[in-house]
Amino acid sequence: MKKSLLSMAVAVTLSTNAVYAADLMFTPGEDSRFNWASYDALKSVDLSGETVSAFGPWMGDEKANFERVIAYFEKATGAKVNYSGSDSFEQQIVIDTQAGSAPNISIFPQPGLAADLASKGALTPLSNKVKEGVKKDYAAGQSWVDLATFKDSKGDDNLYGVFYRADLKSLVWYSPDNFLDAGYDVPETMEDLKDLTKQIVADGGTPWCIGLGSGAATGWPATDWVEDMLLRTQPAAVYDGWVTNDVKFDDPRIVDAIKEFGWFARNDAYVDGGAGAVASTDFRDSPKGLFQSPPKCYMHRQASFIPAFFPEGTTLGLDADFFYFPSYASKNLGNPVLGAGTLVSITNDSKGAREFIEFLRSPIAHELWMAQTGFLSAHLGANPELYSSDAARKQGEILRYATTFRFDGSDLMPGKIGAGSFWTGMVDYTSGKDAKTVAEDIQKTWNALK
Repeated sequence: MKKSLLSMAVAVTLSTNAVYAADLMFTPGEDSRFNWASYDALKSVDLSGETVSAFGPWMGDEKANFERVIAYFEKATGAKVNYSGSDSFEQQIVIDTQAGSAPNISIFPQPGLAADLASKGALTPLSNKVKEGVKKDYAAGQSWVDLATFKDSKGDDNLYGVFYRADLKSLVWYSPDNFLDAGYDVPETMEDLKDLTKQIVADGGTPWCIGLGSGAATGWPATDWVEDMLLRTQPAAVYDGWVTNDVKFDDPRIVDAIKEFGWFARNDAYVDGGAGAVASTDFRDSPKGLFQSPPKCYMHRQASFIPAFFPEGTTLGLDADFFYFPSYASKNLGNPVLGAGTLVSITNDSKGAREFIEFLRSPIAHELWMAQTGFLSAHLGANPELYSSDAARKQGEILRYATTFRFDGSDLMPGKIGAGSFWTGMVDYTSGKDAKTVAEDIQKTWNALK
């Protein structure tokens, strides 16, 4: 559900011109910033006459960007890759796999559906070579392996995909001018962030703008807060157990993470409009308080998509900037990052499909989209100088220095939890209900599913 919400932030322009193998954005070997060695390695693979079908969620500009990357695979190997995108990917891929007409490659916007298909034998497991490559080449590599490891129809664990594009959620947005005028420094730890929150109040300001409103989906922004706080207060294994309900929702560690969110959101002095306004403020309107004079707030925690809702004419890096939502120095849990990503899997095995997976985990495949727009990579071999903007480069650095990466937890939970009682429970909590009672109510929904 949150995936569809994020897509609201992107204006989609349909591309009418297909990209062919001859249409390469950058001439191989000319721009030394690119890892052309990983492109040259493709030339040893002869796929002449083979067609690889690929299906995913990318349409419009995103489809055109991806096809420009695909062109290099086609040029080097002689294969033809037919990519099609759909806003109904999640429904259609289930139909296609059941009908025995699945594409060679499927691109999943979240791993939950891939895990379900893997359990039914609809995905092809990848080799140990791929697994070891991801562990070595990706920042927090084991995290990316874990996120793509699912049980097969016999209950055995296998790696079923490679994450190609990442999204970042652990961000705090602010106005550099407002910080400069007030003499505030960007906090480097959670302790610093809490101290800054108190200092802003002492100076007569309001630290935070927080809004949970989103129509029928009201409450989802709070789930991101709780997920981020859980990763900052407990080891990643607790987070993983919580997502599957092996760690119960009313476990004291989960309740404490909810209260950590409440430290910011349930204090009238800390939030624009007071705590009572949090649930009723639309998440799209909430960050606008950063840009008013005087500012209605100084900080807004939200994912990388939120600039789409900033006032028209806002310039990133000048009028608005962001910093990593910091971890506790005292808890020694590293630098966890909450986010999302697209998982590329094989749903109809072929030599071309396996070589395409190899291509997408190579540096050049990442760099070619980084040099366009709308792409973040955790690949350590991809050159960050190729990001198309300073903002993308800075977000890419946060990914590269992450010690743990975890996918949005509510998107991995059953719909009645992650897109149901968790949302409504967070609205109840910000409206004054006790954290333990809220957690117990959500756990009752889990219990009813069993």
